[in-house]
Amino acid sequence: MMKNEMYKQKGSVGMFILEFVQSIVLALAVFVLLYLFVAQPNEVKGNSMLPNFVTGEYLLTDKLTYNFSDPKRGDVVVFKAPPTEPCAEDECEYIKRIIGVPGDRVMVMGGQVYLNGQVLDQYFLPSDFVTDSGSFLSEGVEIVIPEGQYLCFGDNRSHSRDGREFGPIDKSLIVGKAFFKYWPVGSVGLVPKVSF
Repeated sequence: MMKNEMYKQKGSVGMFILEFVQSIVLALAVFVLLYLFVAQPNEVKGNSMLPNFVTGEYLLTDKLTYNFSDPKRGDVVVFKAPPTEPCAEDECEYIKRIIGVPGDRVMVMGGQVYLNGQVLDQYFLPSDFVTDSGSFLSEGVEIVIPEGQYLCFGDNRSHSRDGREFGPIDKSLIVGKAFFKYWPVGSVGLVPKVSF
């Protein structure tokens, strides 16, 4: 009688451990699938997106949406560094804002951005921010964004290496759209929608 009870207890402990391990494996599998196909965490590094994104903030990047729709002007995106960019690591990712989509005409002149012949209202930036030209986007020279490519600038225009230097990026380089800040606690919330 005592031996039977001991076997029953050992059996229930064994079942508990087995169920616990199965739960952990299932949770890890779900996490990996979400990370690979749905959303991934990204840390903001550097000052290129000030004042809207601060170094040390953590964001969730939606990796799914752009499989079904095209990126839009004003979206904040995470993308792999273009092949022309020097990277200290094997793989660098940038966070920038889309300024121009395929077919758009973009020009930088006199500290302003011109989009399709009109001065771009950059209401999402402080009024004293100036946009300088770069080695790709020269002062007063209008470019047309090619099909399948996107021109991205950092919000902190004076301290951002972006499309003004390396030009438009291919859609295939875009990891996803930043949509939610989750750290630090004081900055938790959805990334504000900007459109123009």
